[in-house]
Amino acid sequence: MRESQTAVPSRRAAVGAAAPRYVTVGGVRLAFDEHEHGRGPSIVCLHAIGHGAGDFALLCRALEDRYRVLALDWPGQGRSDPDSRPASAERYAQLLEAFLTATGVERPLLVGNSIGGAAALRYAAAHPGQVRGLVLENPGGLGPTDDLAARVVLRMMARFFEAGARGGGWFGVAFAAYYRLCVLQRAAAADQRRRIVASAYEIAPVLAEAWRGFANPASDLRDLAPRVECPVLFAWATRDRFVTLSRSLPAIRRVPNARVERFPAGHAAHLETPEAFAAAVERFLAEIMPAPPRSVAG
Repeated sequence: MRESQTAVPSRRAAVGAAAPRYVTVGGVRLAFDEHEHGRGPSIVCLHAIGHGAGDFALLCRALEDRYRVLALDWPGQGRSDPDSRPASAERYAQLLEAFLTATGVERPLLVGNSIGGAAALRYAAAHPGQVRGLVLENPGGLGPTDDLAARVVLRMMARFFEAGARGGGWFGVAFAAYYRLCVLQRAAAADQRRRIVASAYEIAPVLAEAWRGFANPASDLRDLAPRVECPVLFAWATRDRFVTLSRSLPAIRRVPNARVERFPAGHAAHLETPEAFAAAVERFLAEIMPAPPRSVAG
Protein backbone atom coordinates (compact mmCIF):
# COMPACT_ATOMS: atom_id res chain seq x y z
CA MET A 1 0.00 0.00 0.00
CA ARG A 2 1.43 3.36 -1.01
CA GLU A 3 1.37 6.25 1.40
CA SER A 4 1.35 9.98 0.84
CA GLN A 5 4.54 12.00 0.67
CA THR A 6 5.80 13.63 3.86
CA ALA A 7 8.77 15.89 4.32
CA VAL A 8 11.98 14.62 5.90
CA PRO A 9 13.79 17.62 7.41
CA SER A 10 17.33 16.32 7.14
CA ARG A 11 20.39 16.56 4.98
CA ARG A 12 20.21 12.90 4.10
CA ALA A 13 16.88 13.58 2.35
CA ALA A 14 18.80 15.37 -0.42
CA VAL A 15 20.60 12.11 -1.21
CA GLY A 16 17.41 10.10 -1.58
CA ALA A 17 14.27 9.88 -3.66
CA ALA A 18 13.54 13.11 -5.52
CA ALA A 19 9.76 12.66 -5.90
CA PRO A 20 9.17 10.08 -3.21
CA ARG A 21 6.37 7.62 -2.82
CA TYR A 22 6.13 5.64 0.37
CA VAL A 23 5.35 2.08 1.33
CA THR A 24 5.55 0.44 4.76
CA VAL A 25 7.10 -3.03 4.76
CA GLY A 26 8.68 -5.01 7.57
CA GLY A 27 7.63 -2.34 10.04
CA VAL A 28 9.58 0.45 8.35
CA ARG A 29 8.39 3.15 5.96
CA LEU A 30 10.51 3.22 2.81
CA ALA A 31 10.70 6.03 0.28
CA PHE A 32 11.24 5.33 -3.38
CA ASP A 33 11.22 6.97 -6.79
CA GLU A 34 9.18 5.36 -9.54
CA HIS A 35 9.41 6.06 -13.26
CA GLU A 36 6.51 4.42 -15.09
CA HIS A 37 6.69 5.77 -18.64
CA GLY A 38 7.99 2.56 -20.18
CA ARG A 39 6.00 -0.59 -20.88
CA GLY A 40 8.87 -3.01 -20.45
CA PRO A 41 9.79 -5.11 -17.42
CA SER A 42 10.67 -3.56 -14.06
CA ILE A 43 14.14 -2.49 -12.99
CA VAL A 44 14.78 -1.94 -9.27
CA CYS A 45 17.87 -0.01 -8.13
CA LEU A 46 19.44 -0.61 -4.70
CA HIS A 47 22.01 1.81 -3.34
CA ALA A 48 25.14 1.50 -1.19
CA ILE A 49 25.08 2.10 2.55
CA GLY A 50 24.79 5.79 3.41
CA HIS A 51 23.60 6.69 -0.08
CA GLY A 52 20.08 6.94 -1.51
CA ALA A 53 17.81 6.58 -4.51
CA GLY A 54 19.28 9.78 -5.96
CA ASP A 55 22.35 7.75 -6.88
CA PHE A 56 20.42 6.30 -9.80
CA ALA A 57 18.81 9.46 -11.20
CA LEU A 58 20.83 9.38 -14.44
CA LEU A 59 20.30 5.66 -14.99
CA CYS A 60 16.56 6.04 -14.37
CA ARG A 61 16.34 8.80 -16.96
CA ALA A 62 18.21 6.67 -19.48
CA LEU A 63 15.84 3.72 -19.08
CA GLU A 64 12.46 5.15 -18.08
CA ASP A 65 11.12 5.47 -21.63
CA ARG A 66 11.16 1.68 -22.01
CA TYR A 67 11.01 0.22 -18.51
CA ARG A 68 9.31 0.70 -15.18
CA VAL A 69 12.23 1.86 -13.03
CA LEU A 70 12.17 2.05 -9.23
CA ALA A 71 14.91 3.23 -6.87
CA LEU A 72 14.42 2.94 -3.12
CA ASP A 73 15.98 4.48 -0.02
CA TRP A 74 17.15 1.90 2.51
CA PRO A 75 16.02 2.51 6.13
CA GLY A 76 17.51 5.55 7.84
CA GLN A 77 18.90 6.78 4.52
CA GLY A 78 17.53 9.21 1.98
CA ARG A 79 13.91 9.89 2.90
CA SER A 80 13.16 6.52 4.53
CA ASP A 81 12.40 6.13 8.22
CA PRO A 82 14.86 4.39 10.57
CA ASP A 83 14.61 0.65 11.11
CA SER A 84 14.32 -1.12 14.45
CA ARG A 85 16.84 -3.69 13.22
CA PRO A 86 20.51 -3.16 12.32
CA ALA A 87 21.54 -2.56 8.73
CA SER A 88 22.66 -5.72 6.95
CA ALA A 89 22.34 -7.38 3.55
CA GLU A 90 20.22 -10.08 5.17
CA ARG A 91 17.75 -7.52 6.54
CA TYR A 92 17.73 -5.59 3.29
CA ALA A 93 16.97 -8.74 1.27
CA GLN A 94 13.94 -9.30 3.50
CA LEU A 95 12.78 -5.72 2.97
CA LEU A 96 13.40 -6.06 -0.77
CA GLU A 97 11.13 -9.10 -0.95
CA ALA A 98 8.34 -7.25 0.84
CA PHE A 99 8.94 -4.11 -1.26
CA LEU A 100 8.59 -6.02 -4.53
CA THR A 101 5.33 -7.56 -3.34
CA ALA A 102 3.94 -4.23 -2.12
CA THR A 103 4.72 -2.45 -5.40
CA GLY A 104 3.57 -5.30 -7.64
CA VAL A 105 6.98 -5.86 -9.21
CA GLU A 106 7.45 -9.28 -10.82
CA ARG A 107 10.67 -10.77 -12.21
CA PRO A 108 12.69 -7.55 -12.07
CA LEU A 109 16.19 -6.76 -13.14
CA LEU A 110 17.92 -5.80 -9.89
CA VAL A 111 20.73 -3.24 -10.00
CA GLY A 112 22.61 -3.18 -6.70
CA ASN A 113 25.68 -1.35 -5.46
CA SER A 114 27.70 -2.52 -2.43
CA ILE A 115 25.25 -3.64 0.30
CA GLY A 116 22.49 -3.17 -2.26
CA GLY A 117 24.26 -5.67 -4.50
CA ALA A 118 24.66 -8.09 -1.61
CA ALA A 119 20.94 -7.83 -0.84
CA ALA A 120 20.07 -8.42 -4.51
CA LEU A 121 22.34 -11.47 -4.65
CA ARG A 122 20.76 -12.86 -1.47
CA TYR A 123 17.27 -12.36 -2.86
CA ALA A 124 18.11 -13.95 -6.22
CA ALA A 125 19.70 -16.99 -4.57
CA ALA A 126 16.64 -17.50 -2.37
CA HIS A 127 14.09 -16.95 -5.16
CA PRO A 128 15.23 -18.77 -8.31
CA GLY A 129 13.12 -17.92 -11.31
CA GLN A 130 11.83 -14.69 -9.78
CA VAL A 131 14.68 -12.43 -10.94
CA ARG A 132 15.24 -11.62 -14.61
CA GLY A 133 18.86 -10.61 -14.10
CA LEU A 134 21.33 -8.93 -11.76
CA VAL A 135 23.69 -6.01 -12.26
CA LEU A 136 25.98 -6.07 -9.23
CA GLU A 137 28.40 -3.23 -8.53
CA ASN A 138 31.11 -4.18 -6.04
CA PRO A 139 28.74 -6.21 -3.86
CA GLY A 140 29.84 -7.07 -0.36
CA GLY A 141 30.06 -10.63 0.88
CA LEU A 142 31.99 -12.26 -1.97
CA GLY A 143 35.45 -11.78 -0.50
CA PRO A 144 36.77 -13.41 2.68
CA THR A 145 36.30 -11.40 5.88
CA ASP A 146 37.70 -13.92 8.36
CA ASP A 147 41.41 -13.25 7.84
CA LEU A 148 43.38 -10.89 10.06
CA ALA A 149 43.69 -8.07 7.53
CA ALA A 150 39.94 -8.01 6.85
CA ARG A 151 39.07 -8.11 10.55
CA VAL A 152 41.38 -5.17 11.27
CA VAL A 153 39.91 -3.07 8.45
CA LEU A 154 36.31 -3.84 9.43
CA ARG A 155 36.97 -3.01 13.07
CA MET A 156 38.78 0.21 12.14
CA MET A 157 35.97 1.40 9.84
CA ALA A 158 33.26 0.57 12.37
CA ARG A 159 35.08 2.63 14.99
CA PHE A 160 35.48 5.48 12.52
CA PHE A 161 31.73 5.67 11.95
CA GLU A 162 30.98 5.16 15.65
CA ALA A 163 33.00 8.32 16.29
CA GLY A 164 30.77 10.14 13.81
CA ALA A 165 27.67 8.79 15.51
CA ARG A 166 28.97 10.27 18.78
CA GLY A 167 29.39 13.64 17.04
CA GLY A 168 33.20 13.76 16.97
CA GLY A 169 34.23 17.22 15.81
CA TRP A 170 36.91 15.92 13.44
CA PHE A 171 34.63 13.37 11.77
CA GLY A 172 33.12 15.64 9.12
CA VAL A 173 36.49 16.59 7.63
CA ALA A 174 37.75 13.01 7.79
CA PHE A 175 34.56 11.67 6.21
CA ALA A 176 34.86 14.15 3.33
CA ALA A 177 38.44 13.04 2.66
CA TYR A 178 37.44 9.38 2.86
CA TYR A 179 34.66 9.87 0.30
CA ARG A 180 36.82 11.88 -2.08
CA LEU A 181 39.84 9.56 -1.94
CA CYS A 182 38.29 6.12 -1.44
CA VAL A 183 34.62 5.97 -2.40
CA LEU A 184 33.44 8.44 -5.06
CA GLN A 185 36.72 9.49 -6.61
CA ARG A 186 35.75 10.88 -10.00
CA ALA A 187 34.38 14.28 -10.94
CA ALA A 188 31.15 12.88 -12.39
CA ALA A 189 30.09 11.90 -8.85
CA ALA A 190 30.95 15.26 -7.26
CA ASP A 191 27.38 16.49 -6.76
CA GLN A 192 26.12 13.34 -5.07
CA ARG A 193 29.36 13.07 -3.10
CA ARG A 194 28.81 16.59 -1.79
CA ARG A 195 25.29 15.71 -0.65
CA ILE A 196 26.48 12.52 1.05
CA VAL A 197 29.32 14.35 2.81
CA ALA A 198 26.87 16.99 4.04
CA SER A 199 24.83 14.21 5.68
CA ALA A 200 27.84 12.60 7.36
CA TYR A 201 26.70 12.91 10.96
CA GLU A 202 23.15 11.81 10.15
CA ILE A 203 24.18 8.61 8.38
CA ALA A 204 27.12 7.71 10.67
CA PRO A 205 24.99 5.47 12.94
CA VAL A 206 23.72 3.30 10.08
CA LEU A 207 27.22 3.15 8.59
CA ALA A 208 28.57 1.95 11.93
CA GLU A 209 25.86 -0.73 12.10
CA ALA A 210 26.64 -1.95 8.61
CA TRP A 211 30.41 -2.10 9.07
CA ARG A 212 30.03 -4.00 12.34
CA GLY A 213 27.74 -6.41 10.53
CA PHE A 214 30.17 -7.01 7.67
CA ALA A 215 32.28 -9.06 10.08
CA ASN A 216 29.40 -11.41 10.94
CA PRO A 217 29.40 -14.89 9.35
CA ALA A 218 25.92 -14.17 7.95
CA SER A 219 27.46 -11.49 5.70
CA ASP A 220 29.55 -14.11 3.88
CA LEU A 221 27.71 -14.82 0.62
CA ARG A 222 30.31 -16.98 -1.07
CA ASP A 223 28.32 -20.19 -0.67
CA LEU A 224 25.29 -18.55 -2.25
CA ALA A 225 27.10 -17.79 -5.49
CA PRO A 226 26.36 -21.14 -7.22
CA ARG A 227 22.65 -20.78 -6.38
CA VAL A 228 22.17 -17.65 -8.49
CA GLU A 229 20.55 -18.96 -11.68
CA CYS A 230 19.76 -15.73 -13.55
CA PRO A 231 22.22 -13.87 -15.80
CA VAL A 232 24.58 -11.63 -13.83
CA LEU A 233 26.67 -8.65 -14.88
CA PHE A 234 29.33 -7.72 -12.34
CA ALA A 235 30.08 -4.05 -13.03
CA TRP A 236 33.25 -3.61 -11.03
CA ALA A 237 34.82 -0.33 -9.96
CA THR A 238 38.46 -1.38 -10.10
CA ARG A 239 39.84 1.42 -7.90
CA ASP A 240 37.89 0.18 -4.87
CA ARG A 241 40.26 -0.13 -1.90
CA PHE A 242 37.91 -2.18 0.28
CA VAL A 243 35.72 -4.39 -1.92
CA THR A 244 38.37 -5.57 -4.36
CA LEU A 245 37.82 -7.63 -7.47
CA SER A 246 40.83 -9.87 -6.75
CA ARG A 247 39.37 -11.05 -3.42
CA SER A 248 35.90 -11.51 -4.92
CA LEU A 249 36.83 -13.31 -8.15
CA PRO A 250 36.90 -16.87 -6.73
CA ALA A 251 33.25 -16.48 -5.68
CA ILE A 252 32.28 -14.73 -8.91
CA ARG A 253 33.63 -17.68 -10.90
CA ARG A 254 31.14 -19.90 -9.07
CA VAL A 255 28.15 -17.92 -10.40
CA PRO A 256 26.86 -20.06 -13.29
CA ASN A 257 25.86 -17.32 -15.77
CA ALA A 258 28.00 -14.31 -15.01
CA ARG A 259 30.48 -11.99 -16.59
CA VAL A 260 32.59 -9.07 -15.34
CA GLU A 261 33.00 -5.62 -16.85
CA ARG A 262 35.56 -3.26 -15.33
CA PHE A 263 35.20 0.48 -14.77
CA PRO A 264 37.89 2.98 -13.64
CA ALA A 265 35.96 4.05 -10.53
CA GLY A 266 36.26 3.97 -6.75
CA HIS A 267 33.13 2.14 -5.62
CA ALA A 268 30.12 3.07 -7.75
CA ALA A 269 30.46 2.86 -11.53
CA HIS A 270 26.94 4.22 -12.08
CA LEU A 271 27.94 7.49 -10.37
CA GLU A 272 31.57 7.82 -11.42
CA THR A 273 31.39 6.56 -15.01
CA PRO A 274 27.66 7.00 -15.70
CA GLU A 275 27.69 6.86 -19.50
CA ALA A 276 29.85 3.75 -19.69
CA PHE A 277 27.79 2.09 -16.97
CA ALA A 278 24.47 2.88 -18.66
CA ALA A 279 25.82 1.51 -21.95
CA ALA A 280 26.86 -1.72 -20.21
CA VAL A 281 23.41 -2.08 -18.66
CA GLU A 282 21.79 -1.48 -22.06
CA ARG A 283 23.92 -4.22 -23.63
CA PHE A 284 23.10 -6.58 -20.80
CA LEU A 285 19.37 -5.87 -21.11
CA ALA A 286 19.52 -6.51 -24.86
CA GLU A 287 21.05 -9.92 -24.17
CA ILE A 288 18.56 -11.12 -21.58
CA MET A 289 15.22 -9.77 -22.88
CA PRO A 290 13.61 -8.39 -26.03
CA ALA A 291 13.84 -4.62 -26.37
CA PRO A 292 10.54 -2.98 -25.34
CA PRO A 293 9.10 -0.11 -27.39
CA ARG A 294 9.97 3.41 -26.38
CA SER A 295 7.21 5.37 -24.70
CA VAL A 296 6.57 9.09 -24.63
CA ALA A 297 5.69 10.51 -21.25
CA GLY A 298 2.37 12.29 -21.16
